[in-house]
Amino acid sequence: MKEILDIIAAYTIASNEGKRMALATVVHVEGSSYRRPGARMLVTDDGMLTGAISGGCLEGDALRKALLAINQQQNKLVTYDTSDEDDAKFGVQLGCNGIVHILFEPIDPSLDVHPLHLLQELSAKRQEGVLVTLFSLSHPQLAVPGTCLLVLPDTAVSEQLYKEQYGAGLLEDANHALLTRKSFIGEYLFGEHLLTAFVEFLRPPVALVIAGAGNDAFPLAAIAGILGWQTTIIDGRATHANRQRFPKADKVIVAKPDQVLSQVEVDDQTVFVLMTHNYNYDLALLKNLLEQEKAVYIGSLGPKKKLDRMIGEMEDEGIKIKASQLQRIFGPVGLDLGAETAEEIALSVASEIKKVLSEASGLSLRDKREPIHQHQSDKNSVDL
Repeated sequence: MKEILDIIAAYTIASNEGKRMALATVVHVEGSSYRRPGARMLVTDDGMLTGAISGGCLEGDALRKALLAINQQQNKLVTYDTSDEDDAKFGVQLGCNGIVHILFEPIDPSLDVHPLHLLQELSAKRQEGVLVTLFSLSHPQLAVPGTCLLVLPDTAVSEQLYKEQYGAGLLEDANHALLTRKSFIGEYLFGEHLLTAFVEFLRPPVALVIAGAGNDAFPLAAIAGILGWQTTIIDGRATHANRQRFPKADKVIVAKPDQVLSQVEVDDQTVFVLMTHNYNYDLALLKNLLEQEKAVYIGSLGPKKKLDRMIGEMEDEGIKIKASQLQRIFGPVGLDLGAETAEEIALSVASEIKKVLSEASGLSLRDKREPIHQHQSDKNSVDL
């Protein structure tokens, strides 16, 4: 989501300056690639790039393709094949032994619905959504809708366009993707043309709530900022929780433990790290967080004995802690990286949060037998 937010910010600036733009999106990958479907890059007519569609090997040629799309004002699908010697001659050389399909879409701000408008609608609130991009693998130069449908929990942007021109089948599948929270690649027959749809499920950014405004919270907040996470700092001490100490945090709140949850919106992308170094504060907040089922990650800084003591005291008070609740508590917090300094501990904590939210193993990629990136599931061809 950070890449999308960066692209939206760059689009706003470029639009105000009257620049012409194109959006490049990785829509399909066969084999291995540095970026997977959903990677995006905004290109302006003066050569400014925001985002990335590869590790750097494609950007030069992609700039030329984007400028062509801007000048011709037509969507274009471009395929880069690492097994093709001609691609190597042009200096592409992906080094990933895969085929990458990238859709270039010129942006016309005067239109009611265009790709950046849909991305803006998606990011306007903390909400999940499904973005649909249509293209043709068999006829790359075919004029296609491109990124043209956004389905949100309470609405669908350009829904009427789909019902009038393409029928309701793809819209129904997009709603199903929102329900199952899974992206997929599908094929749909529109008139005489078979089009491929990249139906992409997108989550809001991670919301990290750091309970504790001590100096050791600085590096964790900084790493979260680099990752594009929305960061909230909470502490009972106004001398510590303030804008002077955390100028880049999204929110800085001075609150007692019982006041925290009334000031923080909790969804399944919200994570907490308890690091106040105040035992009673952490204990009181932990009691409240255990009742929040959407809080899938609660990190507790400090030794295992501290967490065991807090759990023991809650049980002595008659609080029955379920196994499912214990499963959401991570203490001592972080992955075993041999961390010693505050910066290293912050890296360990952020890595564990990413692992939990991604439902990943945390193993070294060297030891992973399956592909690094799992491909979207394919759906059978559908006539609309």
